[in-house]
Amino acid sequence: MQAYLDNAATTRCTTRVAEAMVQAMCENFGNPSSMHLMGVKAEQVLRDAKTFFAKNLKVKEKEIYFTSGGTESNNLAILGTAMANQRAGKHLITTVIEHPSVSHPMKALEKQGFRVTYLPVDKDGIVSLEALQEALCEETILVSVMYVNNEIGAVQPIEQIAKLIKEKSKKAYFHVDAIQAYGKYQIYPGKEGIDLLSISGHKLHAPKGVGLLYINEKVKIHPLLHGGGQQKDIRSGTENIPGIVGITEAARACEQHLEEHREQLYHIKQRFVDGVQKLERATVNGRTGKDSAPHIVSVSFEGVRSEVLLHALEERGIYVSAGSACASNKPSISPTLQGIGLAKELLSSTLRFSFSFDTTEEEIDYCLQELAKLLPVLRRYVRR
Repeated sequence: MQAYLDNAATTRCTTRVAEAMVQAMCENFGNPSSMHLMGVKAEQVLRDAKTFFAKNLKVKEKEIYFTSGGTESNNLAILGTAMANQRAGKHLITTVIEHPSVSHPMKALEKQGFRVTYLPVDKDGIVSLEALQEALCEETILVSVMYVNNEIGAVQPIEQIAKLIKEKSKKAYFHVDAIQAYGKYQIYPGKEGIDLLSISGHKLHAPKGVGLLYINEKVKIHPLLHGGGQQKDIRSGTENIPGIVGITEAARACEQHLEEHREQLYHIKQRFVDGVQKLERATVNGRTGKDSAPHIVSVSFEGVRSEVLLHALEERGIYVSAGSACASNKPSISPTLQGIGLAKELLSSTLRFSFSFDTTEEEIDYCLQELAKLLPVLRRYVRR
């Protein structure tokens, strides 16, 4: 049997998405910038995609920009906004548990003279609103906070954060990395006070290499790419029409089945949490109820190194992550696990299990069964 439990890293493209992309590659393959009929058809596909996302997010079509994925969306939001608004101030705010595609641009800006405040979180990974209020000042031009943490599934109080920003730093923009949230929650940037919102296709059963960034029309932003002037010069480069078709079809399916799939995910998650809590010296990190993301569970297994357990599970056809997939191939300690104050001995003994709407109870039970067999054996070989 096989159990793919690494859906926060990437998801399988659905058949519907793949078929729509093949049609875009083989039939509507024109360049949307071309003036002939094939270009016009491709341009219409692009317009239809923008229309869908504008309605889905309740924003304007001109505020939707397609990118190569979540990393580009986050970089454009942070670097582009910071460079465009630096005369108004050079203070940025983020949290200690952000994805590298947010934390690394922040570090790059620090080298260019910007001041960055990294907000602490509690043991569940929830940002401190008191620390945010204290950090906000006249020099603050951007706050970037992820909607759902990619390692432990913590859900941030986005509307409360936005309210604080608007009350204390009226010129500051609010960027939200919604890469693990979109498709699990209905997100309305206008209602929630979000100025920039990042989305990635391969987290919601679309292909890798496509994403989008919502940019409120009032946001002053500089492009990172210069070239053909596509997408109003904000994101130059020939648009990835097959990828855009894929992310649109995937998002449409998410919209149609949002409540059903979310409840299904919570059911699967609870089944896993109930089972893993019965295992000896296994600790679930963060919240596990409906105040947490429906698809992510972080578990620390005392006395077993995460890489050893990960590969032992892999040998049995069970696929999971040791932290963020973008950094899991590098020997480093997770800032998220450090941020929540996880005990030092558990920092290198933690795995992430993440589910999708097609994860089955049989996969969950198989994983739990194999964990119960493996843990006592692996603990016998721990170096003392």
